[in-house]
Amino acid sequence: MNEEGRRLDAAGDGDAAVAAYRRAIDADPGWSVPWYNLGLVYKYRGAWQEALRCTRRASEIDPDDGDVWWNHGIAATALGHWDEAREAWKACGIPLPAGGGPPVMALGLVPIRLDPTGPAEVVWCDRIDPARAVIRNVPLPASGRRWRDVVLHDGAINGVRVVDGREYGVFDELGLLERSAYRTYEVHLHGVGEEHQERLRGLAEALEAGAENWSRSIRYLCRQCSEGRPHGEHDRELSGARPDLGFGVAARDDEHLARVLAEWAGLVGGERIEGWKAVPDEAGGA
Repeated sequence: MNEEGRRLDAAGDGDAAVAAYRRAIDADPGWSVPWYNLGLVYKYRGAWQEALRCTRRASEIDPDDGDVWWNHGIAATALGHWDEAREAWKACGIPLPAGGGPPVMALGLVPIRLDPTGPAEVVWCDRIDPARAVIRNVPLPASGRRWRDVVLHDGAINGVRVVDGREYGVFDELGLLERSAYRTYEVHLHGVGEEHQERLRGLAEALEAGAENWSRSIRYLCRQCSEGRPHGEHDRELSGARPDLGFGVAARDDEHLARVLAEWAGLVGGERIEGWKAVPDEAGGA
């Protein structure tokens, strides 16, 4: 019955998988595996209360199963149950800062795939605990995410990115935990060299904003490469400059954006700019 559930889940029939796992649990209530698998179904549905209940029961049955504890930590984090999240991470052997509440850690850079079933944009983030990360890039508007959003991410690696010879595992986003106060703007600058583009990035940072040259930083990959290991030949086929994308700028509001652009124009000389156009992202709202 457990294997039937796994087969049905892999085939995309989640409801039938849930029923099969429940039959397995009824047949052997002291076996942790179907509880764990049932929790997985609920995790990927975002049904966090049910996921937490399943992983809690699985951890009671088999307290030595690290995979169970990891998913328990994810579900507890999604719900803001910080005592349970901390218990789970400690059971996984992860040292945590003292105190209560959400653990704030410095776990380094991590690539996160936003909206994995949609545009599936991979962005770089600061990982602040085993299941939370803060977005560092300025995401494309279609992602529905913003610069400095806090996202919940999975614990299973789904792809690799290589930077300066170092490999980073890609994690899939599981949901938005904290919405940033910033909005996303697409800014089109004309007749501006790379030196002045770099100045915009630096100035935005100094003014507590974000800026990224989407026309240069975005790479388009097929799904196989995105969820595996991108290779140079494919990058050349699907990548390259996209001047139509312009700059992504993260600002608190229109006034903040205008200040960033005005100060940047003063630095580089207004005569070097033909014009710009800013469009707020669809998902950003007010």
